[in-house]
Amino acid sequence: MSRRWPWAVLAALLLAVVAAASTVAWWLDRPMPLSQPVVEVSIEPGTPPRAIAQAWVDAGVAVPARLLYEWFRWSGDARRIRAGSYEAHAGVTPRALLAKMVRGDEVLEEVRLIEGWTFRQFRDALAAAPHLRATVSGMTDTQVMAAIGAGGRPAEGWFFPDTYRYSRGVSDLTVLKRAHAAMQRRLDAAWAERAAGLPLKTPDEALILASIVEKETGAEADRGLVAGVFVNRLRMGMRLQTDPTVIYGLGEAFDGNLTRRHLETDTPYNTYTRAGLPPTPIAMPGQASLRAAVRPQPTKALYFVARGDGGSVFSETLDAHNRAVNRYQRGQR
Repeated sequence: MSRRWPWAVLAALLLAVVAAASTVAWWLDRPMPLSQPVVEVSIEPGTPPRAIAQAWVDAGVAVPARLLYEWFRWSGDARRIRAGSYEAHAGVTPRALLAKMVRGDEVLEEVRLIEGWTFRQFRDALAAAPHLRATVSGMTDTQVMAAIGAGGRPAEGWFFPDTYRYSRGVSDLTVLKRAHAAMQRRLDAAWAERAAGLPLKTPDEALILASIVEKETGAEADRGLVAGVFVNRLRMGMRLQTDPTVIYGLGEAFDGNLTRRHLETDTPYNTYTRAGLPPTPIAMPGQASLRAAVRPQPTKALYFVARGDGGSVFSETLDAHNRAVNRYQRGQR
């Protein structure tokens, strides 16, 4: 028998290994067939690689789950796959699919919270947000605050208006916690930079004033002056007499038409009948209103009236204010 046959066998084996390696390399960079244009998979924390491979196949990646799993395992990156929501589009390769999950390149949804919204509007937005798991729909506002670890605090005003991105399938409590934490950070930072001598005793009072400023004007240039007017009134013990607080106190009973009867009907939020700040914020203030509340623009004005173009006219005396009301609200010259 020839002594050369072991070398021939070894050569054949080597060729087979090279061929197999070439086949694997070819497969890793070959687009996988999909049952639909976009395949979606959500991976929960702790999901094992074998189950992840099966989830992709169940969702519509038309390759053997065992093959995908062996690739995840053989790559050495199987345990680096991150939880999240992912999409695979036409043309995706096994190599690209794994890289996407290792990077955490997931599909994120978003919900936008608008400056001046109430907590009820915030809850409505969360309920309508795509792929956000609803858990608070049956809770009262008090229960929601307890659930996010802020029990004993009113819900109104304590969430920062911003655009929040989230992974598909996460709980609405996740967004609530992030928005509340963001407001706490912003308020703490604003309070640390407050002007000296403000008639505000606590950050909570600053938040209340900021919410009123937010509802009183959308004009960036006017926020500091609006805050200055209210600060002047607070210093003097003069009632704030601001319509948005009255409207908030009316709740769902408000039909869009504020009347004299409304202004004369006492509620905890009627700043025509009660002195000082209302008991809670009346909306979610943005960053500009927070800053205006703690660093108001110095002014002697005690009154302001909407000009009709988004801005306001400020007056130091009641006579001047009445003239501005006649001109801009009643059309009298």
